[in-house]
Formats: sequence, C-alpha cells, structure tokens
Amino acid sequence: MDAVERPTFETTAAMEVYQYVERHGTAARHRVREMVDLSPEAFEKALTHLLSKGYIEDDGGTLTLALDVGSVEEHTTDGLTYTIRPAHNDDFEGLVQTIRNVSSDGTYVVAESVAEQLLYEDAVTRHNTVESRVFFVATVDGEVIGWCHLDIPQLDKLRETAQLTVGVREEQRGQGIGSQLMKRGLDWAKANGYRKLYNSVPAITENAMVFLEDHGWHTEGIRRNHYTVDGEQVDEVMMAYTFD
Repeated sequence: MDAVERPTFETTAAMEVYQYVERHGTAARHRVREMVDLSPEAFEKALTHLLSKGYIEDDGGTLTLALDVGSVEEHTTDGLTYTIRPAHNDDFEGLVQTIRNVSSDGTYVVAESVAEQLLYEDAVTRHNTVESRVFFVATVDGEVIGWCHLDIPQLDKLRETAQLTVGVREEQRGQGIGSQLMKRGLDWAKANGYRKLYNSVPAITENAMVFLEDHGWHTEGIRRNHYTVDGEQVDEVMMAYTFD
C-alpha cells in the first residue's frame, strides 16, 4: 500500500482491526483480536480482507502496516558506509533520540514537535483517512544517525503538499548524509505526485536556511516574532520546495 493511498474498508470489523494496528505501529495478532472484541471467525475474515488489500502484513503472528515507501540504499563517503531506508517501528527509540539530539539547542522547533508527536502516539508510521507520516532513516551499523520525515495530510485540498523535516547527528555531519536524506525525501514526493513541500525555521538558524537553499528551497514568507527562543522573540522563515 502506498502512503498516498487513502485506506477504505468494506466492513466495520476490518476498519477496527486496521485502526488498532495503525495506532500501535505493530501488534501481536492475538492481542488485536482481544482488543477489537471480535469473534474468531469475524476477526479472521476482517484480517484476510486487510491482507488481501495489502493494508497489513502478518509476520509470524505480528501485524504491521504494509506501506511501500521504497528500497534500501547503501552509500559510502570518506570511508563511512551508511544505509538510507524506510523507517520501521523498531527504529522508534533511535529515531526519537536522534531528533532530540539535533533539536537540542532549541532552534529546530518543527523537529521538536515531530519528536513529541512520536512520543505521544508511540508509533513511527501513521496512515489513516486523516494523515500519513513517512520516515526515512540513515543508519550506521544499525544505529539511527539521521532522518527525513514527511507529514502528509489526506484532506483532498492539501494532498499535493507535505511538510518535510531532515536532520543528522552533529558528529556525522559534513559527509553528505543530510543531502542524501533530502534527495530521498524529494524523490519520493515527486514520484508520488506532490507539487510542493514546506518547512519552517527560526530566522536565527542560518545554517539550516543555507542548507535548504542549496537544495533548491526558497523563502515563501516570514512571520514576525513567531517563536520565543531563549526568552527572545524570533521570526519564522517559511520555506518551500516547488517541483517543476
């Protein structure tokens, strides 16, 4: 199932099973049946329907969302080999730690809110009739060192735009990892028909603005005194990337 595909359900039972798995990211098959309170027959029928539509995968009794957001890529730069791939629920802890590491100086406000949302919802990927959330991660020896996140509204009037955040741990910067993560996010968005991505940064984060500008982003607007950083009011620079 693609993240841009809005899920539809033929029965209430199928919807309830999907919603439980979607909200929890991954769940044991028997646990799902208990929580949605269906008879064994009704549960099996609903699950078979979801499996046949490609909405859910069953890995030895563990149910997960079946989102197809691309393949695994391996890169090497200056002797460092790293992998860029779609994130999965096992990345949860490393992903939150990495986002918090990057936003620890208090200036990457959007990334801070992404980390808080992850912690609140306790799931890496979301995909429902209201929103979708896709993460790509950069890893070294299995450890998450960077991310690219796309927040995708499902409302028809907004479905051609998405919010993008990207970041790399400080100790791994300067090796092109952020650029590769950005490229992965842009390529995915373009392939899936998006016309514009957006991001917002405080005006004091000059390095972030330069990074975005170097990758084709432009300033779309400024909101005066929108943030309060270290007790000071700071402008918000609203940036956008528009596909040709």
